[in-house]
Amino acid sequence: MLDTTKRRREIRPEMAYTDFTLESAEIELGVMSRYGSLFPDLVPVAVPPWLRESLDRGMQLALMSEKARSEFIVAPILLAVRELSGGRVAILSGQRLDVDPGRRLVGECDFLLTLSDPVPRLRAPLVTIVVAKKHDIESGLGQCVAQMVAASLYNERSGLSFPSIYGCITTGENWQFLKLAGTAVTIEHSRLYLDNVGGILAALQATLEPAMSAV
Repeated sequence: MLDTTKRRREIRPEMAYTDFTLESAEIELGVMSRYGSLFPDLVPVAVPPWLRESLDRGMQLALMSEKARSEFIVAPILLAVRELSGGRVAILSGQRLDVDPGRRLVGECDFLLTLSDPVPRLRAPLVTIVVAKKHDIESGLGQCVAQMVAASLYNERSGLSFPSIYGCITTGENWQFLKLAGTAVTIEHSRLYLDNVGGILAALQATLEPAMSAV
């Protein structure tokens, strides 16, 4: 007798987004990537004092594991972005984004930034954030592209049309931003680093502003 658990995993593999490389995402999902400049006029924003204090306190613990980096570095920065947006952005952690099993667009997202809603739920994903495995940003490019494609499809099916979807891969210390517009993926040629928290906040704000202005 076939083990039902094994059969279920074969039919609907968990964490399928992580199976993508940048090359396989381009081939299977019909997108084309190039390097470019996403934020040519980026001006760092003032960093809330509570965020600097939180990062200072959590930095040593954040070195322990990927989960620790998510909790002590990434999450506080995203909370600051929500605060700077006036609460218009919701943060979903570990949210499943199951859009198209046939194309392997299923699995969990480390973080999603979405339009805020009175009841926290998946609505209008705008930015998908991948916490890099083993501090390797390059290995997360395919995963991030696949999640951006899935977020775009999700919005289309929900009757929402945004000019672009953004993504970000981060080790906590390094932040790599991407943009999907149609079938074109632009990978920001410069990374932002934790010693420029104001720049990271400004870049995250820039990824949200087009969609928030359109709503």
